[in-house]
Amino acid sequence: MNPMNIVVLSRGQKLYSTKRLCEAAQARGHNVRVVDYLRCYINITSEKPTIVFGGQELTDVDAIIPRIGASNTFYGNAIIRQFEMMGTYTLNRSQAISRSRDKLRCLQLLARKGLGLPVTGCAHSTKDISGLINIAGGAPLVIKLLEGTQGIGVVLAETRKAAESVIEAFRGLDANILVQEFVKEAKGADIRCLVVGDRVVASMMRQGAEGEFRSNLHRGGSGHKVKITPEERAAAVKAVGALGLGVAGVDLLRSNRGPVIMEVNSSPGLEGIEKTSGIDVATHIIRHIEKHAKKGNKRDLIEK
Repeated sequence: MNPMNIVVLSRGQKLYSTKRLCEAAQARGHNVRVVDYLRCYINITSEKPTIVFGGQELTDVDAIIPRIGASNTFYGNAIIRQFEMMGTYTLNRSQAISRSRDKLRCLQLLARKGLGLPVTGCAHSTKDISGLINIAGGAPLVIKLLEGTQGIGVVLAETRKAAESVIEAFRGLDANILVQEFVKEAKGADIRCLVVGDRVVASMMRQGAEGEFRSNLHRGGSGHKVKITPEERAAAVKAVGALGLGVAGVDLLRSNRGPVIMEVNSSPGLEGIEKTSGIDVATHIIRHIEKHAKKGNKRDLIEK
């Protein structure tokens, strides 16, 4: 394949995932550049849409790899949309990223595809907290901020009274929340599946630290090799397809009724899963881009 000009949209060149993607692209003969999307500005025009970074227009870009932080989703997606207007292939499209970042919308799309999910409730008013708690099967239950990431804004309420207090506090701050059943049989562990295209290329089990129900590695969790079942593999691939993503990390729990999907991450970190599984995930991603990058590929096949 002819060398491509690839741009990684990332805040930092020294970040593990960014470095690995650059190394993998260069090893396969491509030209790669890291661009801080928050330092870009755009010229919105129907004749010649452009993106400027460091005083220079970004031209002749064949593909972009978005590494957009959750707190920068709005502007990051604006830059991705501009690339889409210019006919540049993007690994994860702006609309698909928006779906994954809206936890409620994400769960609704997954439910529509018949995927296994934790029983989930959502409400705006605090006038019927009891009914909301009942939807999730009562205490213990998990309360999540819709905008939270890396386990931040996730609370385990072990009693009904505690659940009522947390919900009232979050709603008093006008925060949007989800209330979910607590899957006891998972025992503080989840499985992260790294999906590239239509297959799981790597997986690991994440176990929460002692006394911690959240398994995020950023919160002291540990990663271990795991062999996933065909059912878990199929669920992860179907979840990514439901959102229209090219690459994503899918977090699922092993429940008594089969795998239940907790989250789909459109900018999954590569460090933990590469080191735990021993698999070169970055090269799988570059190969996927080589196969699918085509100028003018602007169509989004997933419903809005």
